Amino acid sequence: MAAGGAPSGGGAGSSKVAPSVEFDHSCSDSVEYLTLNFGPFETVHRWRRLPPCDEFVGARRSKHTVVAYRDAIYVFGGDNGKTMLNDLLRFDVKDCSWCRAFTTGTPPAPRYHHSAVVYGSSMFVFGGYTGDIYSNSNLKNKNDLFEYKFATGQWTEWKTEGRLPVARSAHGATVYSEKLWIFAGYDGNARLNDMWTIGLQDRELTCWEEIEQSGEIPPSCCNFPVAVCKDKMFVFSGQSGAKITNNLFQFEFKEKIWTRIPTEHLLRGSPPPPQRRYGHTMVAFDRHLYVFGGAADNTLPNELHCYDVDSQTWEVIQPSPDSEVAHPEVAERVAAPEDAPSFSEERGLKKSRDVFGLDFGITTVKQQPTADSELPSGRLFHAAAVISDAMYIFGGTVDNNIRSGEMYRFQKEDRVRGHAAIVTARCKWLRKKIIQARERLKQKSKQEIEEEGQALSQNEGICGNVKLCCLQPLLEVTIREAEAQPFEVLMQFLYTDKIKYPRKGHVQDVLLIMDVYKLALNFKLSRLEQLCLQYIEASVDLQNVLIVCENANKLQLDQLKEHCLNFVVKESHFNQVIMMKEFEHLSSSLIVEIVRRKQQPPVRTHSDQPLDIGTSLIQDMKAYLEGAGIEFCDIILLLDGHPRPAHKAILAARSSYFEAMFRSFMPEDGQVNISIGEMVPSKQAFESMLRYIYYGEVNMPPEDSLYLFSAPYYYGFYNNRLQAYCKQNLEMNVTVENVLQILEAADKTQALDMKKHCLHIIVHQFTKVSKLPNLRSLSQPLLLDIIESLANHISDKQCAELGSDI
Repeated sequence: MAAGGAPSGGGAGSSKVAPSVEFDHSCSDSVEYLTLNFGPFETVHRWRRLPPCDEFVGARRSKHTVVAYRDAIYVFGGDNGKTMLNDLLRFDVKDCSWCRAFTTGTPPAPRYHHSAVVYGSSMFVFGGYTGDIYSNSNLKNKNDLFEYKFATGQWTEWKTEGRLPVARSAHGATVYSEKLWIFAGYDGNARLNDMWTIGLQDRELTCWEEIEQSGEIPPSCCNFPVAVCKDKMFVFSGQSGAKITNNLFQFEFKEKIWTRIPTEHLLRGSPPPPQRRYGHTMVAFDRHLYVFGGAADNTLPNELHCYDVDSQTWEVIQPSPDSEVAHPEVAERVAAPEDAPSFSEERGLKKSRDVFGLDFGITTVKQQPTADSELPSGRLFHAAAVISDAMYIFGGTVDNNIRSGEMYRFQKEDRVRGHAAIVTARCKWLRKKIIQARERLKQKSKQEIEEEGQALSQNEGICGNVKLCCLQPLLEVTIREAEAQPFEVLMQFLYTDKIKYPRKGHVQDVLLIMDVYKLALNFKLSRLEQLCLQYIEASVDLQNVLIVCENANKLQLDQLKEHCLNFVVKESHFNQVIMMKEFEHLSSSLIVEIVRRKQQPPVRTHSDQPLDIGTSLIQDMKAYLEGAGIEFCDIILLLDGHPRPAHKAILAARSSYFEAMFRSFMPEDGQVNISIGEMVPSKQAFESMLRYIYYGEVNMPPEDSLYLFSAPYYYGFYNNRLQAYCKQNLEMNVTVENVLQILEAADKTQALDMKKHCLHIIVHQFTKVSKLPNLRSLSQPLLLDIIESLANHISDKQCAELGSDI
């Protein structure tokens, strides 16, 4: 994920004392009644068509390279079927526009099957196959190294002393630990499996070095991809003669050891690894490797395969049902033959300049996407790169020697439905995102809005336990700074003020809560920060401290890193920790920090600055009702003609009356008259009811309880907490003046204990009660109940006289 810089969790040598409050239980019991449902999370995969690249910008091609830098993708070299290329194209992923990149200096000679990587603000191009493929002359492999500076457009060739790697093409290349790593390839006579590296920090001082590899080294091969994930380099399949397999190998940079990842552990029924192939692409994102295309046993598959590095399992990513097979009729036929060395693509295949993108972002969605996607056909010798949160695939050879001018993007979206009222009340960062999305929606034409509304009307829009019948398009908010699992925990916190803690001390669970903590810092959720810190610090032990410390260092979680360092250097821990195998694998900078911390512990200072513990769910919803949520109000409640803005999602989540109204017979003007039966409550009582609906507040004066005693019965609240409080409040405050009104309310709501209590007061204070003007307006069944109660306490003659008076 492309996350923004996290604020520091606290510098070394200083600490803030967390309050002794148990954050998980610091809220009122009323939180139980505030919970709405969000989700569920759904993953959608979709191919989408992007604007094509015009011919005057760049030719269709294959065997080229693609790299990502900032918000652009750079395409270099390749072969267009007639000649080799050395032009540099730039694709802006935000504008979806093509142009030729600015260049100066002498570029590399035209070539294909070279490699290109990005280090710092430069692109480095190594090796490849050069010459005139049309005349089949001067064809040779290269071992030269060029740098292209993105800022200035300057091409520069690096000249180094000492041994050089043998000239090669169709090799693998990557950057790790400020070095360029080259593996295997084809030298014109044979396939290779050697490895070389060169530092990229200072070209005046660097030189090539051959790496002595060990372990299960992959066979000599070419036309394979490499990808770095979790500090390991992965190689999958490739051309290796009779030895070609679909094995996945991983290389440990620090130990320089290769390991073949076994597939024997896969359960029966689990997806198998992809077929053996060559000319495919593989990119890494998070803990996954994504493999697309290539030539597999005389076929060109177009499935997207995903490998989970943690679980060591493969799966085929299934595109959404609205993905369609791309049609070739828009493509141009080119008659030029394809000449290449022995590892070239099959004859009769076409080249393309298609661009595809795989979106790994998290999207909180309340809108159905349009069906504008198509599934591209299989291809080989294309190129791929990850930029921000997307994988882009460009060009390649397809079939029948036809070149395509289309571009596509493949998206993977994790979607979850939520309530704007809850999210905007609790998180200012997400509130800003939602406001921006609303502004974009407003800018759409009226026709677009109506079309989207009609599409939505074919599907029922469900938010939690609220089903809305409105046809307007629901809001879509894209969250690029998060992944699904930690974001789900964050949403759980927004809705409940709590998080469900996983297994204490389990490494993967601690790492998950660290990701949540990073989100809490980015989204400025102080309360969630403290919840995460409490769990993580309580979970750190000798078995996981180094993993937690390294992850905290990587995520720039300074306060957590400080806690881990102090744990490690404790007298009772230090010797055990430094003898662990994990200690040897720490980054050198972290090892230095630990040694220095042990030798010279920092002076610990106590900060008197109070710790920001954030606001609770109740506090946020209270502020929302009192005006903070006014711009998100979507319903007007009318009390005796006076308007009171409110939020449909909250009302419907608490009340079956409002839920049914918003689902079936929502007033067109968006206004609802408020009454409790035939009674219109006082403004004070109405505000008391809203406080209960929004944040579970039940404290109110007795006169409000009188108005609201029957409100749960009328509005169908999903719990009886308000009625129970009103009953208790009224029992403690029943007087002769209000006993008849309370009796009526108790009878209507079948509160038998309350009714009995009122009848008891009426009997013992009947002399005063009989003078009340509203006695004779009671219903006949209630009058009979009063007479019956009187009969049990006075003589038959007195009862008959009273009954006659009534």
